[in-house]
Amino acid sequence: MKLLIDRLVAGPQGAAPILLLALGAALAGGAAVVIGELSMYVGARVQRAVTLHVQSGLSRRVNRLVGLRHFEDPSYQDRMRLAAQAADTTPNETAMFALEGLRQGIAVTGFVGTLIAIWPPIGLLLLAAAVPAYLGQRATAHRHAAAAQAMSPVQRRQYYYRSLMTERRAAKEVRLFGLGDFFHGRMMATLTRGTNVELAVQRRAALIQSGIAVLNAVVGGIGVGVVAWRAARGSATVGDVTLFVAAVAALQGALGGLLSSLGRVQAGVLLMRHYTAVMDGTDDLVDGTNPVPPLRHCVELRDVWFRYSPAGPWVLRGVNLTIPVGQSVGLVGLNGAGKTTLVKILCRLYAPERGVILWDGVDIATFEAAQLRRRISATFQDFVTYDMTVRENIGIGDLSKMDDADRVRRAATACGLSGAVDELPEGYETMVSLSFFGASENRGVMLSGGQLQRLAIARSVLRDGADLLILDEPSSGLDAMAEHHLHATLSARRAGGTSLLVSHRLGALRDADLLVVLSEGEVAERGTHDELMAAEGVYATLFSLQATSYQDDRVTQRVDDVVGLAHAGGIIRLDS
Repeated sequence: MKLLIDRLVAGPQGAAPILLLALGAALAGGAAVVIGELSMYVGARVQRAVTLHVQSGLSRRVNRLVGLRHFEDPSYQDRMRLAAQAADTTPNETAMFALEGLRQGIAVTGFVGTLIAIWPPIGLLLLAAAVPAYLGQRATAHRHAAAAQAMSPVQRRQYYYRSLMTERRAAKEVRLFGLGDFFHGRMMATLTRGTNVELAVQRRAALIQSGIAVLNAVVGGIGVGVVAWRAARGSATVGDVTLFVAAVAALQGALGGLLSSLGRVQAGVLLMRHYTAVMDGTDDLVDGTNPVPPLRHCVELRDVWFRYSPAGPWVLRGVNLTIPVGQSVGLVGLNGAGKTTLVKILCRLYAPERGVILWDGVDIATFEAAQLRRRISATFQDFVTYDMTVRENIGIGDLSKMDDADRVRRAATACGLSGAVDELPEGYETMVSLSFFGASENRGVMLSGGQLQRLAIARSVLRDGADLLILDEPSSGLDAMAEHHLHATLSARRAGGTSLLVSHRLGALRDADLLVVLSEGEVAERGTHDELMAAEGVYATLFSLQATSYQDDRVTQRVDDVVGLAHAGGIIRLDS
């Protein structure tokens, strides 16, 4: 370009040299564009590959967490969010910086070489200006990373309030209690708080960038002034001045983009500390390595103590409990007695702080948790309904049987659900969700609360090879008749099996081989229904209170007669 300008300034001459120079300039410009597009394409490919790898690693690491403690820790949730954010952005920024940096680096080298060739002292000035620019970007990167960490709990809270206003789970109460404006106000308050933090960082960054821009302008102005002065004295050409001005502008733009990209990479690298902390962090439970043999004798809790935090109250206090093979144990107690916590510990989702849980005399802490859980089937009190088909919701209980239509149907039938499923638009392929369409693009359905609970129980029933079946409040959402039939069916299926049943409806547990009463985290009583009633203790009191609530002098016919009559007339359908 310099040669072309100098020839034009020199006056009329042959057209061929000028055309060749113009063609060369055009080819160089076209090549730069093509190289830029190719680098963008390659960069996009690299970004996707790296992001997939990093995201896959993060999800696999989370899936390897043995227990629940991390999932119930707000600080770990913040770290997980920052790790996911880093996994989303840092690989992209790094890959783009590597490719764009190579291209920009070549350009910067060329521009610097051009400027030094025209006026050598400009190299020292450029170096002097680059140092504060780099330090400024580095400081900004640290502030962005610190702000992201500080904002994580605020943003999680913001997303939570927004989900309450936009998702189905809270829609009824939001409208009934008029909570829309309330949650909107809270969301906006957290959003404003976050915005203020971000604006403070951006203001500081703008001040730094302004200072860098002024410094670059001064350096560029000095260089242009010197070269123009030399041209006026005849020691430089017009082409030199033109090239110098263009190179200064291009160099400042390239350096600015390079430093900005470097700043984003530095901020991402700082966030990646959360990613590496998750990837390299210790589990809340140390997993065992031993294989798990089939249960032959019993599961025993021996002097088990547990609390959720070192400063928290004891939830379980010296619990001793034996679940013999082939027997059903009913666990009863008031709310907060520790029943659900005991279930979590049995499933090795938490470890007792004191005491041990023995599987045929072997501490379950020595077993590989995944193997142990394959020998346990459970329905939790806070069961999950997945935005999937009926078949998949049941099949999740045993993935090897998810595509076995006959086994899935039998599990649904055992829980009194098959009739209701048969009436759904697409049967077992109906989507149990109002948020997603099914495979045929038909809208999903939402089952009743009792049907959803039976769906969760069917999931446990499908895993029929488990050594221990745990049902935590399996009938809390069922009507009286559905509960009666469900317990009758499950009792038949449990015959000869080993089970732990948790319920606040004591009538549903009276046929258990052993009843254990928990009170304030301790075993208060144990025995059969008749033994505990005769003892006139806690169980007898609770049972009598529940029985009294059902007594009515106007009722003159036994419940069994009503049930028999209803069935004879075809009035009652369990799976309706």
